[in-house]
Amino acid sequence: MNFSVNFFNEDVAHRIRNKRLIKDWIRKSVLKENKLPGQINIILCSDEYLLKLNKDFLRHDTLTDIITFDNSENGIVSGDLYISYERVMENSAVYSKSKKDELHRVIIHGILHLCGYSDKTDESIKRMREAEDLHLSWRPDELKQ
Repeated sequence: MNFSVNFFNEDVAHRIRNKRLIKDWIRKSVLKENKLPGQINIILCSDEYLLKLNKDFLRHDTLTDIITFDNSENGIVSGDLYISYERVMENSAVYSKSKKDELHRVIIHGILHLCGYSDKTDESIKRMREAEDLHLSWRPDELKQ
């Protein structure tokens, strides 16, 4: 399978910048997790759009910043990351992070789910946060500015 990262929007106008750098960072992150990169779709959407997905597919009636649909097989990381741009913007203010840093954290969070990480227990949440921080530290300098 060939590696590709595709970017889409559903009912939000924001466009992700530095796509080539983000694609390269994702590829390197997946490889550092001892997996092979496959096809990954990143879809920015509204709270309303993501809430509908959350209700329809996960039976959760709550807002969230990301829903990850995992299509990975045989060590090849593939899937769809639906990201609420509204949640990312709000969380950046809540956690005193730049909007770019928060968006990157949510993207790598979804990638780590595709790599097999979970965040259902306190211990798995701790492990996920540590992995997020590590992968964020590997971003190219141009993405950190």
